[in-house]
Amino acid sequence: MRIAVVGTGYVGLVSGTCFAELGHDVVCVDKDRAKIALLAGGDIPIHEPGLRELVARNAEAGRLGFTTDLGAAVERAEAVILAVGTPSLPNGEADLTHLEGAVREIASAMNAYKLIMTKSTVPVGTNARLRALLASLTDRPFDIVSVPEFLREGSAVKDTFHPDRIVVGADREEAGAAAAALHRPLTDRIFVTDVRSAEMIKYASNAFLATKISFINEIANICEKVGADVGQVAAGMGLDNRIGSSFLKAGIGYGGSCFPKDTRALIQIAGNVDYEFKLLKSVVDVNRDQRFSVVRKLRRLYGDLAGRTIAVWGLAFKPNTDDVRESPAVDIVAALLDLGAHVRACDPIALPNFRSCHDHERIAWCGDALEAAQGADAVCLLTEWPEFAAVDLGRLRQAMRQPVLIDGRNQFDAERLEGAGFAYSSIGRPALNREEGEAAEPADAQPNRNNIA
Repeated sequence: MRIAVVGTGYVGLVSGTCFAELGHDVVCVDKDRAKIALLAGGDIPIHEPGLRELVARNAEAGRLGFTTDLGAAVERAEAVILAVGTPSLPNGEADLTHLEGAVREIASAMNAYKLIMTKSTVPVGTNARLRALLASLTDRPFDIVSVPEFLREGSAVKDTFHPDRIVVGADREEAGAAAAALHRPLTDRIFVTDVRSAEMIKYASNAFLATKISFINEIANICEKVGADVGQVAAGMGLDNRIGSSFLKAGIGYGGSCFPKDTRALIQIAGNVDYEFKLLKSVVDVNRDQRFSVVRKLRRLYGDLAGRTIAVWGLAFKPNTDDVRESPAVDIVAALLDLGAHVRACDPIALPNFRSCHDHERIAWCGDALEAAQGADAVCLLTEWPEFAAVDLGRLRQAMRQPVLIDGRNQFDAERLEGAGFAYSSIGRPALNREEGEAAEPADAQPNRNNIA
């Protein structure tokens, strides 16, 4: 099938490339000329494991192309995938400006029947709105179906080829069958429903996963006070098939482009129909507050942070991506700077993206974990990159001014810490949140180790 993909972000670029890998003739379209030039030159604008190789292979085979000419791409296509960004407006609603603009351009290029599939995350009722808009602009036949994406950054290629399910929302049986047939090589777990239900499934799924994360973080906070281990609690909960073990990992909360945006949007969708989504509002509040637990631990330890040097390990919102949108590190670093601290930051992939948006004279940008820890009063692990958990603790303690380790992702275990001499604090594991050795600095520079938990 000849496919035009509108938008070359995570969803559009990954989806288009994977359809090309399945043998389809795909053209990816974007208005950003620099991005298209980059892609046409064999480079990619995002970090996604396995994607670069797939793009190169399919471009070389002639199955994958890139252009800024939306009209030409639509004219030759049998199917059009809408993967345009829908960022949040200040009130939490999704901004549909770019999506509606793309539909207007598609209308002007319609020369035959087109199957239009919306993968952009959109509020309930948006596809009906787009259908009405397109019908007002062209008399050519078309169908608009909703095929929401459930890709995780860092494993988007894997998720595309091995999805849990494909959701297809269609108001005409033939259109739903055509969209399902296109996706059937990926899985036989295809759920076909009406368009509005498909739109809601996307928001409801992300909101539920965000709820699980905030729930286990609330449990972790209670665990610290009552002496239970949240890791053991989550393991025991996860054995219940009704609950499952996924998204029960305590830490400093979720970030990225999807969960924060989609939870806010669903709250607004509910508000627009006079329903107050109290549970989801609490999920958002808990997540926002949870990231500052790292700062609270530092303040309990040291009191005044002015003049202190804090190493920050991890700037991306999760490992295997360079995406820093809504990353907990953004707020944590800002809070440390507001309190007068000096920050030494590192990340294997995301440092350039973070620095381009959040540079500051009191941030030192470092090449690796040990460089960041040099002369630090504390290390704060914020992203669970494997290289951080594998660091040589002996060399780490030698590099630091004070052997204090705040583990915001619960990456270190008791065996590794035994005898390492660190004052250590994690999330919801009070048995580990204790002094592990004596510090080497003068008494007036000592942290209050009794307060580290």
